[in-house]
Amino acid sequence: MCGICGIYGNADIRQMDLRIQKMLDSMSHRGPDAKGYKVLKEGSIFGQRRLSIIDLAVRANQPMESRQGNVITYNGEIYNYLELKKEIAYSYKTTSDTEVLLAGMESKGIDWTLSQSNGMFAFAYFDKKTDAIYLARDRMGIKPLFYYIDHEKVIFASEIKAILNSGLVEAVLNEDAIDEYLGNRYVRAPYTFFVGIYQVLPGHYLKINSNCEVEDIQYWELPSEFNMEREYDEAEIAEVFCDHVRKAIKRRMVSDVPVGTYLSGGIDSSLITAIASEYRTQLHTYIIGFRECNEFKYAKMVAQRYETCHHEITMEMEDYFGMLEEVIQFKDAPLGVPNEVPLAKMSKELKKNITVVLSGEGADELLGGYGRIFRSPFDYKNLGIDREKCFYDYLIDLYEYMPRKIRDAFLTTDHPLRERYDGPLKKEFSFHGNEENVFRFFHKYHVKGLLQRVDTTTMLASVEARVPFLDHTLIEFAYKGIPYDLKLKWKDGNCLEELNGLDASFYSERKDTPKYLLRKVSYKYLPKEVIERRKVGFPVPLDMWIDALMRNVKELLKEAYWIKRDKLDELILSCREQPRAGQLLWMFVNIELFRKKYFLKSWKY
Repeated sequence: MCGICGIYGNADIRQMDLRIQKMLDSMSHRGPDAKGYKVLKEGSIFGQRRLSIIDLAVRANQPMESRQGNVITYNGEIYNYLELKKEIAYSYKTTSDTEVLLAGMESKGIDWTLSQSNGMFAFAYFDKKTDAIYLARDRMGIKPLFYYIDHEKVIFASEIKAILNSGLVEAVLNEDAIDEYLGNRYVRAPYTFFVGIYQVLPGHYLKINSNCEVEDIQYWELPSEFNMEREYDEAEIAEVFCDHVRKAIKRRMVSDVPVGTYLSGGIDSSLITAIASEYRTQLHTYIIGFRECNEFKYAKMVAQRYETCHHEITMEMEDYFGMLEEVIQFKDAPLGVPNEVPLAKMSKELKKNITVVLSGEGADELLGGYGRIFRSPFDYKNLGIDREKCFYDYLIDLYEYMPRKIRDAFLTTDHPLRERYDGPLKKEFSFHGNEENVFRFFHKYHVKGLLQRVDTTTMLASVEARVPFLDHTLIEFAYKGIPYDLKLKWKDGNCLEELNGLDASFYSERKDTPKYLLRKVSYKYLPKEVIERRKVGFPVPLDMWIDALMRNVKELLKEAYWIKRDKLDELILSCREQPRAGQLLWMFVNIELFRKKYFLKSWKY
């Protein structure tokens, strides 16, 4: 796990050594173990900050060059690198997965290498023979990769701050992203909060020649199949599913440094902990909470059952607000959810004992864990909404965090990204059933916001997070092999008549079981108190801290030009009337803290 960066093209750029050093230094947290750079040719250079995970020796430092002069700088882990190594004829000098990736690119090409690799990664590869570079990102977008490009150069990095620290790009606020963020809590790829700086799309790679002409190639997408079968062997499917989950977790235990797990008290992290404990003695487990609200009780049940070395961390309100701006600066964006701050604090604590942590992101998207949203196809018909509006509009009303009416009433900025996605998604929804549409939407978009969160909050402390439930082979099996009825299962098939006129906020987890198959296989591993309790998010008591939050709101937002003049008091009142009042106001604070940090100074030199 590392931070990568580089400059490539035909521009006459002075002070290249200084620029790459500044880029690398801005990401020192991503790789404290080594720093290096490699000049490819005049005007082109690759750099890397290394967090050593596999083959800790100096010989595995990067950028890594082959005997033929091809160069790679790489961030991530290829979990099946030992299997790939057997298939690639190459004279290896290290035992690292980096060199296997380099050998695959050189010997078998990018398409073969990407199709065969199971992992999380972002890398840049220089092909000396063709004088071209490739920028590639893993299938789900677990690892970040940003880039700026013009007619004579491309600048790329794991973090936007590194691109800015090149001194070749000015920071200009992408105002279109404000509406996008307030709706989704993240900005969908390829866009960012910065004009001219983009994300490489997950499951894609860019081929860029020396004239900075770009070819964007998609190498992976979600399966075209989606299982809606009504007749199946539940026991057999459960067994195969459990085997996939176990393999996904086992793959992510490969490491030459200590590995631990988050243990939140929910079923996802608890199951990971249970299975991971088979591969490590005295596994370190971690949970963080607040005096006002926490899940310590349930995490302790699992920790005691598996005799882990368990760590409970408590965060206070003052500590929370004191760290908020710091975490924003690591992310180069407003935070998406309030729990990013406690996750960052927890990562700093766990770094004292471990370097790799397993986390439960992706389980809800895999098996329909958000009952209110994933039952929306049923509610759409059950409530007669199908006679009033299309399903996409109904889903978006449920999904978007801040209602469009608030954004439209109080923002001075436009919302072209809303239109950019609404039209194509409505068309895409027409090709599939609504049950399938919800799963595809969450895997294509929602999970990417979670991954931005987990990358920021771990890498700021030089910790690598691995997410077993986003193993691409597990996702493919879930689409093709698990019937919809085993993802969200009615407890009693005869109960549907009772639900006439009621929506999922009433019946979810009372009349049905979200993530049914995951719960079924978990009885072998976990206490039923953990398996059968209602889903609880990672609570941050913002509503209990409303007075402290309001002080930030009134102080910061009086200078927010992107809020309509003389509308601040009305905006505050509108937010406070919403069920998520604390978080809505918190999001506005995030935007302004971020804007002041990045856009009130010049970055060019």
